[in-house]
Amino acid sequence: MDAFYASVEERDRPELKGKPLIVGGTSGRGVVAAANYAVRRFGVRSAMPMREALRRCPHAVCVRPRMTRYQQASAQVFAIFRDFTPLVEGLSLDEAFLDVTAGRRLQGDAEAIGAEIRHRIRAATDLPASVGIGPNKLVAKIASDLGKPDGLFRIDEDNLRSVLDPLPIDKLFGIGPKSLPRVQAAGIGTFGDARRASDAVMWRAFGRYGSAVRTLASGLDERPVVAEREEKSISAEETFGVDITSTPQLERHLTALADRAAARLRAHELAAGRVTLKIRRADFKTYTRQRALEPPTRDTAAVTAAAQALLREWRAAHPDAALRLLGVGVTDLRTPVQADLFCGSRPRDSRLDAAIDGIRERFGSGLLTRASLLPRQREGQEPV
Repeated sequence: MDAFYASVEERDRPELKGKPLIVGGTSGRGVVAAANYAVRRFGVRSAMPMREALRRCPHAVCVRPRMTRYQQASAQVFAIFRDFTPLVEGLSLDEAFLDVTAGRRLQGDAEAIGAEIRHRIRAATDLPASVGIGPNKLVAKIASDLGKPDGLFRIDEDNLRSVLDPLPIDKLFGIGPKSLPRVQAAGIGTFGDARRASDAVMWRAFGRYGSAVRTLASGLDERPVVAEREEKSISAEETFGVDITSTPQLERHLTALADRAAARLRAHELAAGRVTLKIRRADFKTYTRQRALEPPTRDTAAVTAAAQALLREWRAAHPDAALRLLGVGVTDLRTPVQADLFCGSRPRDSRLDAAIDGIRERFGSGLLTRASLLPRQREGQEPV
C-alpha cells in the first residue's frame, strides 16, 4: 500500500488531499509513522523524529495515528489477497508477499493478476496500492518500490540486469547509513558493482557476508512465501512530550496502552499468556518487567491489572524517577480455548470489551474512552 496510514487519512478527510501530511506522534519527541508523497518532497520519511520532519516542512499537517481504522482497511486488503492465492505472507498491515504461481492458468499471467488486485483494492477501499512482480521475494519487493506510487512494475529475466545493476547499493536490505561509507570506500556503489566485484573487494566491504550480498545483488533469493506467519507479540507504547514523574498520571497512560494492546489481541482473535511492561527513564535507561496471565486472556481488565501491578512494583524501587516512555506488550499468544459450557454466562468484562470493540469498529476509536482516563475532577467542582 502507498503511504498507507496517510492515504487512509486522506480518504477519510478529503480536505487533506494534496497537502503535506504527516501521521505520527504530535509531541516534540514523536516520530513519523507515515508521510504522504506531498511531504516526502521535503525529505520527510517514516521513522524520522517529528521535530526534524517539521523543521524540513513547517507547514505540514500532523495527525495522530488511528490504528483501529488502519486495521480495518488492512483486513479488507488481505481478504482480497486471499481471493487470489492462499500463499499470502503478511509483513505488516500494509505489505505482503503473494505467490501466484499456481493461479496463472485460471487467472492469467502475473501482470494481469497484479492489475486486478490493484483494481479490487481501489474499488473496495478507495486506497492506492503498488504491485511489484518478480521471480522471487527480493526482486518483487524492489519492483514494488519502483512502481510507487500507485503503479505496477515487473522485473523478469529480460530486464533483470538492466533494472538491478544501476540501483544504489543501499537499496539492499541491511546496508544502512553506518555501513554505507565503508561499502562505498571499497568501490561498491551499485548492485552491479557488487555483482561483478572480486572476492577480496567483497570481503573488504562486507566481511563474511560478501558472498551472500553478491547473491542478492544478482537478484537471487530462494526464500519461499510462507503463509500465515504466526504473531509473536502485540504491543502499544507512548513517548511523552514531557517527562512524567506523577504516578497517577503514569497509571492513566498505562491504562490507555493496555486498552490498545488488548483490543489488538481481540482483533487478531488471540489470547495472551504474559504481559510485558516497558519503561524508559529520562536518562534513556530502559527496563522491562513481565508477569504471567493465568489463564491466558484477551480481556482489557486483566491485561491492565497485570501492567499496573508491574508498574507499582517498579515505582516502589524508583519512586522519584521521571519517565519518557511507557509500553505494554502481550506475548505467549495462542488461540483462546472455548470456555466451559457449564461455567455460566460470559464474564462481564468480556461482554463489555466486545461492546466497546463493536462501537469503535463502527464509529471510530475516538468515540469511547475509559472513565479512568478522563481528567480528574477538582475538589468542589460540580460534575457535568
